[in-house]
Amino acid sequence: MAVVATGFFDGVHLGHRHLIETLTDEAHKRDAQSLIVTFWPHPRNVLQNGARELRLLTSQQEKNDLLLSLGVDRVEVLDFTKEFSTLTMEQYVRDVLIGRYGAECLVLGYDNRMGRDCRSAEDLLPVCAAAGLEVVRPGAVPCSRPDGGSPTVGAISSTLIRNALSEGRVDEAASMLGRPYRLHGVVVAGKQLGRRLGYPTANMQLYEPLKAIPSPGVYAVWAQTLGGRFKGMCNIGYRPTVDENAALTIETHLLDFDEDIYGLDLTIDFMARIRQERKFDSLEALSAQLGEDKRTVGRIL
Repeated sequence: MAVVATGFFDGVHLGHRHLIETLTDEAHKRDAQSLIVTFWPHPRNVLQNGARELRLLTSQQEKNDLLLSLGVDRVEVLDFTKEFSTLTMEQYVRDVLIGRYGAECLVLGYDNRMGRDCRSAEDLLPVCAAAGLEVVRPGAVPCSRPDGGSPTVGAISSTLIRNALSEGRVDEAASMLGRPYRLHGVVVAGKQLGRRLGYPTANMQLYEPLKAIPSPGVYAVWAQTLGGRFKGMCNIGYRPTVDENAALTIETHLLDFDEDIYGLDLTIDFMARIRQERKFDSLEALSAQLGEDKRTVGRIL
């Protein structure tokens, strides 16, 4: 038998962690298995409900690794298809959670929904009761702010975190995630402009193309590559000083680092935003600003 929680869990943020702590505690009390039942791809990508705008906080592998790192015994990933989306909440509870996975207890998040006819978490309570499935509800988690101010809303959500990232507020995103926001990719060849300016950069191509990218600007980051951890300044943007028609790039200059890492893994954790991206009058002015940015990164990290 199992104690189960179900949902997409994008970001595995502090709200999710609060629910997972309840899950593992309940499983321990019952000498049962703690089980997360999640999905891939995101339902909005299948149902085309704003799919073009949706960006993810975690890839499938990142999400699974985070869930297991929190002490969950088992993670099951269901293939979310249009056929799957037609299940009612009664069918999902009876046939999937109980029938397939032997759920005896459901840990239900404050905004958990399941099944095509489920409007709110409250809708599930009579369905679970009729099926003999016990429900435990840990409640919402207040959304703290990095400046110590009052919460912006009543609960942490993946949407709030995406909104913070879209405005460059990576410190606020980190306060809701419980860790710095991370991008992971491979280093690819760029135009070598940074090297000519004295600030060589690693141009990143993301492994998960649907990952949310912080808004254009310069950021202080911690980078991991070649088995080490390095201070870095990351520029996200369109390089308006040198190319008016450039695509978005993610370029990171690693401080006190002089190794060839083309074709290798690179992970960057966002610590703070230094400034917005802007167009400079000359390459000399850009180079001078990069020097100031590097000093700022050194002070922050």
